[in-house]
Amino acid sequence: MPEKIVNVMVEGGKATPGPPLGPALGGYGLNLGQVVKEINDKTKEFEGMKIPVIIYVDPEKKTYRIEIGTPPTSMLLLREMNKEKGSGNPKSTKIGDISMEKIVKIAKIKMKEMNTSDLAKAVKQVLGTAVSMGITVDGKDPREVQKEIDRGLLKLG
Repeated sequence: MPEKIVNVMVEGGKATPGPPLGPALGGYGLNLGQVVKEINDKTKEFEGMKIPVIIYVDPEKKTYRIEIGTPPTSMLLLREMNKEKGSGNPKSTKIGDISMEKIVKIAKIKMKEMNTSDLAKAVKQVLGTAVSMGITVDGKDPREVQKEIDRGLLKLG
């Protein structure tokens, strides 16, 4: 029998044997407590955020492996800024300012899921999300920061 794939979204560090995990995994005969503990251990750094989790189950052997995704870029930006939500009108209303250092940190977290291995391109993607949320970067419009990267004015670590 082929491997089964179960996709769920759980709150970081707070998965439970109830929904969505219990119903999704109940028929496979796995130790649900063990699965929940492993998911919580792997997601605790994203506490309070919804995290995509993929569980690969071999129903015959009753084994599994877990892959943890990363939260959406917007959620990582909000967490770094201690904000609840982005701007409803990002062109005229800004929710705050974030440092370039934090933008690079988020880009490094998200890189494994982005279609690039180039840090500058990943940073520019995060900056694009900042634009749509009404976030400035070191006091500048994120589009200006993107142009500085293109011109080689910013060095990314």
